[in-house]
Amino acid sequence: MLEVRNLSKRYGETVALDGASISFAAGSVHTIMGENGSGKSTLVKLLSGVVSPDQGEILVNGEAFSGRDPIAFQAKGFATVFQEVLVAPDRNVIDNILLGYEGPFVRRLARSARRGAVTEVLSRCARTVIDLDVDAGSLPLATQQLVVLARALVRKPRILILDEVTAALDFNDREIVFSLIESLARDGCLVLFISHRMDEVLRLSDRITILRSGKVVETLDRADVSPERLLEKMAPEILEERRHG
Repeated sequence: MLEVRNLSKRYGETVALDGASISFAAGSVHTIMGENGSGKSTLVKLLSGVVSPDQGEILVNGEAFSGRDPIAFQAKGFATVFQEVLVAPDRNVIDNILLGYEGPFVRRLARSARRGAVTEVLSRCARTVIDLDVDAGSLPLATQQLVVLARALVRKPRILILDEVTAALDFNDREIVFSLIESLARDGCLVLFISHRMDEVLRLSDRITILRSGKVVETLDRADVSPERLLEKMAPEILEERRHG
């Protein structure tokens, strides 16, 4: 469904991503792992239209895609939940979930229908009932993250990018989000999952790509990985210290 070829991005003298080539399959959870500075966030921004690559190409269903802004990526079926919790604090939950989602879908919906659409999508990613009329900025951080996730889901994405989406969530919320991710993959969605939590990676992933210093180290099938092997690929010096500590 998605492929990046020789994708690179530089910020001045810093090479954030260096010739990354990765293939992603529809109906799967593909995890990107790496330490801070490995290139994960840069890859997310490139696949969201936030920044443009210096070189390389992005292909969707085998065709080159040259979108250069978030709107173009959204129109192509991408949706991203960034690590930072991004809500409009002074707007209510309904407005936040439909924020930026222009077009016939929103224009056709009466106020009552808007509420129903938002309630339905929230029920998929939140265990507790969320008051739709309160300002999003008044909600706990974890609930704000679920609102942002619902904003991505209401677009019915074919490619969903989740960047450390569980970092602000408690155990119960994490479990419902895990079930949601698994359900989306079964329905044919490609989920790009960025996480540093080993238990999440081993539970959800079909494939895992390791980045280090902006380069792709290796892409592995879930059946071929263990915590020690992943750590060896991400940070071999740390594993060496543990072995001889």
